[in-house]
Amino acid sequence: MKQDDHIHIGFLIFPGFPMSCLTSMIEPLRAANEITGTDTFAWTLISETGAKTSASAHVAFEPDLALDAVDQIDQIYLLSGPSSTFDAPQSANGKLRKLARHGAMIGAVSGGIFPLARAGLLAAHKTSVHWCYAAAFEAEFPKIAATDEVISRDRLTTTVSGAAAAFDLSLHLISDILGDDIATEVACWFQHPLVRGQGVSQRVPSAGGASTDDMLPPIVRDAIGMFADHIDDPINVGDVAEAIGVSVRQVERMFKKSTGKSPLHYYRSMRMKAARQLVLYSNDSISQIAFAVGYASTTPMIQNYEEEFGVRPTEDRAKINLFRVEENGIVPPA
Repeated sequence: MKQDDHIHIGFLIFPGFPMSCLTSMIEPLRAANEITGTDTFAWTLISETGAKTSASAHVAFEPDLALDAVDQIDQIYLLSGPSSTFDAPQSANGKLRKLARHGAMIGAVSGGIFPLARAGLLAAHKTSVHWCYAAAFEAEFPKIAATDEVISRDRLTTTVSGAAAAFDLSLHLISDILGDDIATEVACWFQHPLVRGQGVSQRVPSAGGASTDDMLPPIVRDAIGMFADHIDDPINVGDVAEAIGVSVRQVERMFKKSTGKSPLHYYRSMRMKAARQLVLYSNDSISQIAFAVGYASTTPMIQNYEEEFGVRPTEDRAKINLFRVEENGIVPPA
């Protein structure tokens, strides 16, 4: 390590940010400093106004700085939920763009990609999107190249899918500055068995089962891939079986064994999960959402939604709006 290799990282937190994303990045950096006896990594907690900010777990944090007061910083990461916005977007977005122009690496973890995209800083950048936000992100930002990779480092922009991937990112930062040996020692401290990077896709839990999608039998995994590509344009199980080169009966048997669901019910669950993302994190009307997940009318979609989640879409949206208010109005509108 060179003597002048010091990295100053800012964490810009929004009300309701996921606390695990913050601690998952800071703790490996803290451990690297302790192992090497250096202050290689420094971090500053930032909020838009400098005011106390509570995480989604209702733990309050006292930021060190307001965003406008940030001067020289090497990297800054936005941590938020998908519905987070700046109170004064023109000045806050302008500040982020100014930091980027002066060479700061701008990034986001999990839902933090939403305010970063709204600031215009993800245009023409490949963006790592947590699988549970994929439909909502695509609906709001159809021109941004989204990826299911756990980490995307594209020029001076880094996006991270979630808390576990944030830990991986910190290990990469440690490796970049202090070397692989220190990064490995930090990983061992925390019993972190596998360091993931670019090119590694997220492991998505399979609906109704204890496995993740990359642990499923090839027939099931291939079928799920085809289902995922046809959320808005439904495909029947017979066509899927023909494309894979097996019988419908084989597909049905493998799905039941691996997921506990028939392929049809599994597919419907996937479409309902996509619908719920749009209900909770978009301004789309219920009819628009129904169309986006492959329904010609709202009635069957609403019925399937209620069967899946035990609540109607409008009721689901109303519940989340109890905790999300902007300028005295509900966000998004019911």
